[in-house]
Amino acid sequence: MPIVFETGGLQQLDQTTWGDPATRDIITLSYIDLEPDLPAALSDIDTLRRRLTELQSEFGCLIEAHAITVDSQPALLRLEKFPLADQATGLGFTAGIVVPKAGCSAILKIMCPETGRSGVREAAVVPKVGFTNMFPPHPYAPEIKGKLPYNAADDARWDPQFPDHPLTRARRWITHISRTARVDPRFAALPAFTRPAGTAASESTGSGAAGAADVEGKPATASKPDPGETTPIPAQPPASDGKPTAPPLPRAARANAASASR
Repeated sequence: MPIVFETGGLQQLDQTTWGDPATRDIITLSYIDLEPDLPAALSDIDTLRRRLTELQSEFGCLIEAHAITVDSQPALLRLEKFPLADQATGLGFTAGIVVPKAGCSAILKIMCPETGRSGVREAAVVPKVGFTNMFPPHPYAPEIKGKLPYNAADDARWDPQFPDHPLTRARRWITHISRTARVDPRFAALPAFTRPAGTAASESTGSGAAGAADVEGKPATASKPDPGETTPIPAQPPASDGKPTAPPLPRAARANAASASR
């Protein structure tokens, strides 16, 4: 496996999938033997965040994205939300790490579904911030109106008050894993990802980095990532103990994990 991470307390469902029987959260590890489809270089974080916001708006909403390092390797961390396909109401939250290389990438991701009554976190935050402030413009792309709105309740500052909420679980797990995971030395030694395909072509014709496209119609950006320039992830409270035992992981949960953000 290109990434080695802690799996204690998880149920292995297949070679690359694990589940938490207590929460029904699903963890997947993927190796993609193709050039990364990131829309901008990791160092061009503003363009990367904007493009990711635009892309995710079709399916749900990008909550946050950061350029980080995992075991000294440049990586992208992203959190997203989307409607659950197997439920009339309720949301799923994904938190993932992408470690891109020039010709491939490794992706480690957790999907945490809402179970029981949905909207509890949002309802509790409304009196604290006021309804008119619950749905501010997206900080990465203010003009974007996606399938799900950007929500003030998704901010990390509310996590301590909702330690068992799926967004809190996703953020807490990915924060811990990003600091403790190890990258296989053979994968780490592969040529680095510098920028999306087609960028060089657009640069030679004088196209701008933001909003430009090359002859193949791919987004063009220019910048070489600096692994030293990363955004720290906010420290999160430790996982709470005493979680109730839930029924075995359903097939629908695995289907939601597979159809979540790519």
